[in-house]
Amino acid sequence: MELGDGLRKRLAELEKRFPDIKNRLADIAQGATLQAVELAVELTPPNTFEDGEQRGVNMISGEMAQHWVSDSSYTPVGVGFSTILANNMEYASYVNDGHRVDKHFVPGLYIDADGLLSRDLGRKCGLVVGTKTTYVEGLHITEKAMDRYDEVARTELDKLTGEIGQ
Repeated sequence: MELGDGLRKRLAELEKRFPDIKNRLADIAQGATLQAVELAVELTPPNTFEDGEQRGVNMISGEMAQHWVSDSSYTPVGVGFSTILANNMEYASYVNDGHRVDKHFVPGLYIDADGLLSRDLGRKCGLVVGTKTTYVEGLHITEKAMDRYDEVARTELDKLTGEIGQ
């Protein structure tokens, strides 16, 4: 058998297996996206710092975290098996990328008996914010989630490559 015959035979085998390989690639993309979304939810406030201090105490609703799940698209589309990690909350980019804080008055904002920042629009009070902190660092949630996607996809693609080579 000549070298060209062996390559042609191997190519024919791979072409027969292409539908299975295509399905596995779609599964890998979907699974990696699920892992990325899971990490994004985990990193979204309210959560705690490493020292146990609560982060995002005024974001108790968890609405932003829920939007990672509902706004992302897990089903791969196109030749490149594209999926989407998304959060359509208006303030998501500020939490992710960071933002400037200008000094301004917030009606109803007060520090409660436990020392937590609270807001009650029915109270006749308020605080001026942005006096000590002029910039809030972003949490870089999307970057960390995309790194998780890459890690999961590479691991699964390495397994697939090993299976195909057999």
